[in-house]
Amino acid sequence: MPRPHKYGAKAATVGAEKFSSKREARRFIDLQLLARGGEIRDLRRQVKILLKGANGPILTPTGRKASYVADFVYTDCRTGAEVIEDAKGFATPEYKLKRAILAAQGVTIVEV
Repeated sequence: MPRPHKYGAKAATVGAEKFSSKREARRFIDLQLLARGGEIRDLRRQVKILLKGANGPILTPTGRKASYVADFVYTDCRTGAEVIEDAKGFATPEYKLKRAILAAQGVTIVEV
């Protein structure tokens, strides 16, 4: 039996896609509808974004490059802007730190 999620999230499945939370699964359905309606395009899931500092990539204590994994990335057809979304129920300290680093890189995360 799988271990329960630390923050109470319940895993969900939509078609063949597996999600770490019901919130993320519901948002995926909404985004698919927006894509079919032509409001967004190039919808991608679990997109890795490297975290960079003033002197290059930020490294973890084990020497790996630190990264943030966005729940969804897509292009807004009205503005042409790339949108990075995170379906957040609870903002962990680690997420807040990564969000601040990305903001310093000029990347904004839309929380839904």
